[in-house]
Amino acid sequence: MLSPVTTYDVAIIGAGPAGTACALALRQSGLRVALLDKAQFPRDKVCGDAIPGHALKALRQLDPAFADGLWQLQPLDAVQQSRLVAPNGDSLWMRWKLPSFNSPRTDFDAALLALVRAHSPAEIRENTGLKTLCIEADHVRLITTDGTEITCRLVIGCDGANSVVRRQLLPAPLDRAHHCAGVRAYFSNIKGAQAGLTEYFFTKDYLQGYLWIFPVGQGVYNVGLGMLSETVAKHKVDLKQVLPELLATHPALAGRFDGAQQHGRIQGFGLPLGGGRTVPMSGPRFLLCGDAASLIDPIQGHGIDTAMQSGILAAAQAVACFAKQDFSADFIKQYDAQVAQKISRKLTKSYRLMRFLSNKPWLVNAGVRLARVPGLKPWVQKAIG
Repeated sequence: MLSPVTTYDVAIIGAGPAGTACALALRQSGLRVALLDKAQFPRDKVCGDAIPGHALKALRQLDPAFADGLWQLQPLDAVQQSRLVAPNGDSLWMRWKLPSFNSPRTDFDAALLALVRAHSPAEIRENTGLKTLCIEADHVRLITTDGTEITCRLVIGCDGANSVVRRQLLPAPLDRAHHCAGVRAYFSNIKGAQAGLTEYFFTKDYLQGYLWIFPVGQGVYNVGLGMLSETVAKHKVDLKQVLPELLATHPALAGRFDGAQQHGRIQGFGLPLGGGRTVPMSGPRFLLCGDAASLIDPIQGHGIDTAMQSGILAAAQAVACFAKQDFSADFIKQYDAQVAQKISRKLTKSYRLMRFLSNKPWLVNAGVRLARVPGLKPWVQKAIG
């Protein structure tokens, strides 16, 4: 016996920051929305756990109470300043204009989904992965991993770096020049680590990336290493091996992890970088957001803010599609233009800067020294942030 087909106006695939922001932005649209995710929340998402200020700003634009409530998360560490350590060991200390915090994605993403439950009529389907989808003349047909069939008039892919929506509708080989590989683990009792302080470490050998120490609250730190996948493949770098080596031998880190406790194993992840190329983000009856649309910042490696921003832009495009009853590729390209103007332009500048600095450790050292000149620090901070 065949299962009945469930029909929605919009199906959002992926309930991370992009998908939840999109669902919240559609909460008063009158559209019937389904939010699908392959996992059961809370679930871990391997990354640096840094929640950029622009992510909170995007959420505040939907409702100030949404952003205010997230500051009550536990564990949480309110970031007050950052320290950037150049290859020669010189340090640059920075304070960011927008308030931001770090919190494990297990907790942060679950809190975002709780906002959708509380404030949106969207139907949430956890443990529901996408197996296949097919764009048809007047709808999109989805088959989930449990064999359920769903139809909708518009699908929004927010399903991350390994997006099923992208792989099936806009397949493309991995571009290692626009992709970052990373690893992370959690530690406590790190010597010299402080609450409220995020630390970034560069070395002359691995300039196309950096090592980080981010406090996430309750004395625990997210410690990781990210590097351009092009470099990883070319030099056959084993990041899971290099991370502990750098923690023991980096001049600015040697001795700091003596006696530190590691919680769990080192885990890896991949990040599709934005900027430096034109990436299609939509087509007839579909849009892509966040990591699925390759919107990771190439300098800092964060993507929660751009994910949420793109999710909100996708919601606005969805409303426009239903208002005009136009789901064509040409009409939906308005979304690509909005993302290009409001997100990708900055990512392109960041990508060019990353590539320019990638083989010039002396220039990174000079930039840190330059920031010490009165009046020039804001310029340097703007260039990297």
